[in-house]
Amino acid sequence: MRTHHLRPKQITELVLLLMMGVSMSACSATMSWKEEVKLHDGQIIVAERFYDLGGYAYLDSSERTALNETVTFNLPGTNKKIIWKNDFSDAVPEPNSLNHFRFDIVNDVPYLATYPAGCIAYNKWGRPNPPQVLFKYAGEQWQRITLAELPPELVGATANVIVGRPATSLLKPFYTVEGVDAKNAAISTMEYKMVLRGSIPNAGGSRCGEMVYDGNGGWVGRDWFTDQPSLEACLKYCERRKISAQYCLCNSIFKGK
Repeated sequence: MRTHHLRPKQITELVLLLMMGVSMSACSATMSWKEEVKLHDGQIIVAERFYDLGGYAYLDSSERTALNETVTFNLPGTNKKIIWKNDFSDAVPEPNSLNHFRFDIVNDVPYLATYPAGCIAYNKWGRPNPPQVLFKYAGEQWQRITLAELPPELVGATANVIVGRPATSLLKPFYTVEGVDAKNAAISTMEYKMVLRGSIPNAGGSRCGEMVYDGNGGWVGRDWFTDQPSLEACLKYCERRKISAQYCLCNSIFKGK
């Protein structure tokens, strides 16, 4: 029987390849499931949910961070599918990072109720109060709408999808309406589980101040600009933080002063 002997260089290359494979699998993963969605009129549709996941935020984290989500809603009585896509990157200035909690259909028009997932997302969406972002599906795309444009039968409606995502260790391939309700039962934050009728105190969280994008993938509180004693000091702050003129608020804050 022939035996194969690896030279030291080959062993080193093999170990490096194995290490790369482990690293790649350790930093990325996916999760998916299906769930029943009960509409306001009692109809039940099925949503298919898929997440791309990144690495662990901290050494002791039990869950990977979410990179993006794709939800496919199968509309009743048709072959038509409605897709909702969302990513969770704070390092871009574009509005994103939304968790949806209500999907419904009124007069054949799909609607989606979401809330910003975190303080940066809340600032990206213009710090709305109530702290929710609403959409309707028209012209083959999702369009943001105001609370006044939402059908009255959906105002005050509660969550009918799993809010967020289940723990990986507890994930099931399929959730019934009762299973969805059970997963949401422990939610106590009203904006996460009900379409609110009006503004609330401390929208976005008591610690969520106004923030602006710095042009370098980060975010900085607006008070860092307003607390500067003069335009010159403010411009120097932007220079130290390497905030470009496009995102530096100094001229607008100190205009006329």
